[in-house]
Amino acid sequence: MAKTDSRPRVRGSRKDKPAAPGAEPVERAQAALAEAGAALAAVVAASPHAAGAAGPAPDDGDAAADRAAQDEAGAGKAKNAKAKNAKAKDSETKGAKAKDAKTKDAKTKNGKAGSKPGASTDETAGAGTRAGAEATKPADALGRALAAFSLEAPALDPLIARAAYRSGGYPYPDRPKRKAYERELTTLQIELLKVQKWVRDTGERVAIVFEGRDAAGKGGTIHRLTQHLNPRSVRVVALAKPTEAEAGQWYFQRYVAHMPSRGEIVIFDRSWYNRAVVEPVMGFCTPLQTAHFLEQTPVFETMLVEDGIRLFKFWLDIGREMQLKRLFDRQKDPLKRWKLSPVDLAAPARWDAISRARDTMIAATHRPQAPWTAVLGNDKMRTRLGTIRHLLAHLPYEGRDDRAIGVPDPAIVLDGAAYLAREASGAAGA
Repeated sequence: MAKTDSRPRVRGSRKDKPAAPGAEPVERAQAALAEAGAALAAVVAASPHAAGAAGPAPDDGDAAADRAAQDEAGAGKAKNAKAKNAKAKDSETKGAKAKDAKTKDAKTKNGKAGSKPGASTDETAGAGTRAGAEATKPADALGRALAAFSLEAPALDPLIARAAYRSGGYPYPDRPKRKAYERELTTLQIELLKVQKWVRDTGERVAIVFEGRDAAGKGGTIHRLTQHLNPRSVRVVALAKPTEAEAGQWYFQRYVAHMPSRGEIVIFDRSWYNRAVVEPVMGFCTPLQTAHFLEQTPVFETMLVEDGIRLFKFWLDIGREMQLKRLFDRQKDPLKRWKLSPVDLAAPARWDAISRARDTMIAATHRPQAPWTAVLGNDKMRTRLGTIRHLLAHLPYEGRDDRAIGVPDPAIVLDGAAYLAREASGAAGA
């Protein structure tokens, strides 16, 4: 095929030669090809691939590859976004679970601690039940120790020994210093000597009645009262079981025989009040006899007071555990074993019956002219000081030193009505 000159010709040029015959169709073909090339160039220029790029436009294969790359990139971005969202969601889920676990743990702690905000009713009830069960454990153990108590045991149960001092609702946690007690006791005993002189000089008559629980400290208190007094004008009366002749007399008759004469102090270590407590509880008298006694006693005591006798009535009380401890100590001490009587040995088993008889007695015989004074006696030193102070504070003897006497301790020295109110309120405990 013959080569043709594709260069464009400029018409009107003198150098142009006339076209050869048959060349016109060739020129027209070349012109059409040039126009097609120009049109293609315009299309390429308008294509995105040509923007900012010099060089030939990609063919159809390159465009497909580019689109595939774009699709792959978009898919990668979508995958990355999806993975990011999944990670964020997983983080949120973990945070929510941790928060729920923390909240649940807080509720559990609240439930263990008791009824607090956030604790459910069941948790609170469960905590209260557990707390109640824990609180009853020591009481149950002490109850078993009390039930198993025996004077023949080789040693006192430590639970009873530890509970003794505060038993019965005693208000003090520990004992006073002995040196301070001895100084106070000496001061009060000096005042008692003044009382004895006043009684002897003026012809007064003083009768002091001591009643109380077994092992409550009556004997020790009476001893400190009389320790330095002249025995010629002070007597202690502790009557034994009535004889056959006395049993046939008016019940008060044998006590009347021991009433103080002029210038005398008489102390009854137990008295006519046996008929109100010991005798009915132990079965030594009938309920009718006790009822008759409680009816007659206020009349009898009014007669004594109106006749000029200054009458004092003390009830010494102790807690159950303290009573057991003292009875046990007496049993083990050969020098004190004589103090144990059949009534003493039977007293612990009749604790509640004695309590009821005591309350009935005080309620029936606590009168303004002959009032009862109750002294809480778990601590012997405080009992002795409180009793002597009360006695001195109610006697108008000459030379009385009120500063030396002080004030009877209101925590342990109570009048009969206040004592009954305390017992009724449950302050005395078991």
